[in-house]
Amino acid sequence: MWMTLWRLFGKWYSARMSKAEEVIIPLINPNESEAKLVSLDVRKGQKVSQGSVLGTLESTKSTFELTAPVAGFVHELQAKEGRMMRSGELFCIVAESKDWKPAKGKSKSKTSGKGLPEGLRITQPALKLAEAEGLALDKLPIGPVVTEALIRDTLAESPNSDQLIIPENIDAEKSILVYGGGGHGKAVIELIRAEGKYRVLGVIDDGRPSGSFVLDVPILGGGKAALVALHKAGANLAINAVGGIGAIDSRIQVFEKLIAAGYSSPALVHPSAVVEPSAMPGAGAQIFAQTYIGSSAKLGSGVIVNTGAIVSHDCEVKDYANLAPGAILAGNVHIGEASLIGMGVTINLNVKVGQRSRIGNSAVIKSDVPKQGIVRAGAVWPN
Repeated sequence: MWMTLWRLFGKWYSARMSKAEEVIIPLINPNESEAKLVSLDVRKGQKVSQGSVLGTLESTKSTFELTAPVAGFVHELQAKEGRMMRSGELFCIVAESKDWKPAKGKSKSKTSGKGLPEGLRITQPALKLAEAEGLALDKLPIGPVVTEALIRDTLAESPNSDQLIIPENIDAEKSILVYGGGGHGKAVIELIRAEGKYRVLGVIDDGRPSGSFVLDVPILGGGKAALVALHKAGANLAINAVGGIGAIDSRIQVFEKLIAAGYSSPALVHPSAVVEPSAMPGAGAQIFAQTYIGSSAKLGSGVIVNTGAIVSHDCEVKDYANLAPGAILAGNVHIGEASLIGMGVTINLNVKVGQRSRIGNSAVIKSDVPKQGIVRAGAVWPN
């Protein structure tokens, strides 16, 4: 009897002490916090070898195979085929023992991503560092990709409302704030200067310290308090420079912040762009260099038409949609609200793309795409 109990205890102890490795959804593309699980190649309890393919993820720009970090058995499988999965989310755990169980009193995964704030884009190393240092994830910026370097900067010197910089000589009609200091923020600053209608007053960024610079433009502060204080000081105009590729909700949230704080957002048009007189750009639209906006085309609020894109006659692009460089819309194309159209995409005459759709780079769209549709990079739709 004692021998039997001892063997059972030994089996239980071995299972508890066996090595286990978490498999976490990576940030495949710095501009996309989510990817679709197009193939699930394992099941709970399945034995796998080190390097075995567990599943395949697909973003608008690329595919990625998740592989087993060690040999063992699949536990705590969280994934379902066809589901959108976020960076930092737990896919599964691979443990040496088939009978492995998580230690009593411990969560299944401290990096499962279930507590990630909506719209947060964070790399896995940055997530682990933030958790190790006890940094609240809801204090991290929504919009830019949060890297390990940014976490270290935040730990060293977190910006706050006391560090707010109020510039002198604010002109309510000519001075404009740029919200977001990432790559798109730089492009927007250059766009404003090229157009020549407004003077860039400064940058608002929730994740960078006041007094640092984006190009040669100072960061004035971050968050709602900075927006309110600058508006009271006379600033009236602001432009949303959060790109929103793969995290469109973060971009929409910035527009809501700006409106709530009392700001207006003018349309910006690069001098090298051709916009026909009958075209109608909405408030906050951004029309970059070498673009063409055809006759009677309608662009909603906050639309981005990036470098070299073509929006032909009678097209309608709804609010917050983003057309990447080189995208081509034939005549009478309708793009739904908050849709993302990748680089070099071609959309045929009279086609409708449903709201919140994502069209990957170089795809060719020959017929309507449903609401929240995803077309992979390089594909022809329909197949």
